[in-house]
Amino acid sequence: MQQELYPWQEDCLKRWFANNGRGMVQAVTGSGKTLLALTAAKRLSEKTDRELRVKIVVPTSTLMHQWNHTLRNFLDENTSKMIGLRGGGYKSAADCRYMIYVINSARYELARQILSELHHEKAVLLIADECHHYTSRQNQLIFEFLPHLQPDEKHFFSLGLSATLPAGQAGHELAAALGRRIYSYEMEAAAARRTVCPYNIFHIGLSFQRDEWAEYQELSDRMSVLYFRLLSAFPELGRFNQQERFELLRSLSGNKNKGIADAARQYIRLSFIRKNLVCMASERLDCAYDLIKSLGIHDKILVFGERIRQAEELYTRLRNDYPGKVGRYHSKLGNQANKNAMERFRLGDIRILIACKAIDEGVDVPDTAIGIILSGTSTQRQRVQRLGRIIRQKEGKESALLYYLHITESSEDACFLPNASKNRIFDLEYLPNTGSFMNHHYMKNARILIERMKEANLPEKQIQEAIRCFDLGVIKADWMIEIHAIEQHIQNAKTTKERNYWMCMKKMAELQ
Repeated sequence: MQQELYPWQEDCLKRWFANNGRGMVQAVTGSGKTLLALTAAKRLSEKTDRELRVKIVVPTSTLMHQWNHTLRNFLDENTSKMIGLRGGGYKSAADCRYMIYVINSARYELARQILSELHHEKAVLLIADECHHYTSRQNQLIFEFLPHLQPDEKHFFSLGLSATLPAGQAGHELAAALGRRIYSYEMEAAAARRTVCPYNIFHIGLSFQRDEWAEYQELSDRMSVLYFRLLSAFPELGRFNQQERFELLRSLSGNKNKGIADAARQYIRLSFIRKNLVCMASERLDCAYDLIKSLGIHDKILVFGERIRQAEELYTRLRNDYPGKVGRYHSKLGNQANKNAMERFRLGDIRILIACKAIDEGVDVPDTAIGIILSGTSTQRQRVQRLGRIIRQKEGKESALLYYLHITESSEDACFLPNASKNRIFDLEYLPNTGSFMNHHYMKNARILIERMKEANLPEKQIQEAIRCFDLGVIKADWMIEIHAIEQHIQNAKTTKERNYWMCMKKMAELQ
């Protein structure tokens, strides 16, 4: 069942064909990269004078199954029988018209199979999904066919897909293999055109406990001494970004000069200890727990963490409040347990899923509307992927909320996505003594409205109900919705409390 394309997809396909069916596309997660690629394959098969063979490479078996499912829905019943899988325990016959490879299997057979198809007068389209994964020396084995394409080069086509294409040398290497970047479709454009669900990001600044802060300062001081020692010997350290600096430090850890090598190794070790301290700061769990209590479980909540122990601790705290409604997803649980948890989350049996890095790519849960970054990552790619998990469009889904928890006294980024529109970013203050949250601009307006109610001599019961509604709204952005949309919520409210809430949000919106 083929779907109508978004305007950006049509524009992108025009550019791809104009570039002789070669190139890479950077598009936000959830905007329709898979449909774009399958439509490219369909239209290419209608244009080429040879039978087209489509080779799709993905980084994980989870993505292999998602592509298989989408491809079967896209093709007609007869053609769908020509789909093969290689990897994750599957080894279909190599001559399938559509073959989906997990990268681990593709490394040692894809290049040979592409050359064989071309030699037997077939056209070949290589679709490299999440192509930023294919820059390592081992993964680049899939491109070993490139020097041997003649005389069939004009019958080879390629399409690279990623939410965040790599820059620098890695980007040049991918471009040499797949073609240059031909299109970028960024988060702000996708949200503005409703390709993805409109979203709001809430930054919640947290603090260390006293003993955590003392340890952080001590680690930082020791790192500073080591860094300036290394900087005096290697001034270029100061010109590099964080990733490049660590690459140089790793190389220095094997330096012939024992003093330099020891200093580099100690710096790297201390940086990991400090990062773990920031990641595991105890106020994160308290904040996430109180935030979920305030949000409730009407909407599904996806919690992203960096440490399994942290995920397990939050799970233990929440399962007592929401029996049977909380699950977790991480590498130590095993494939079947993770698969079961994800399926229950999809079905809605589980309303809160606490996950670690394993969920960053290859998970499609379009009805999830709330994400909480329990502990963050400095990698822009992971941040885009995590936001992408909650902004996929689904009928009836109006908006998505992402909460980013960060430690203000640390070197951790205070802004989740620096390029996001400022209109989509809100700052919340967490009050651990009361388990509540504060948005100063919002609360200022709420106090104005409460004072007006008091001046109008409205009953105390009505005022207290308004305070309850304003307290609920502080952690959301419902007061930023257009008035006509809020009025629709008032009309559709199923309970008096729900109607009261939306009436208060309308008052807040009118005050902006």
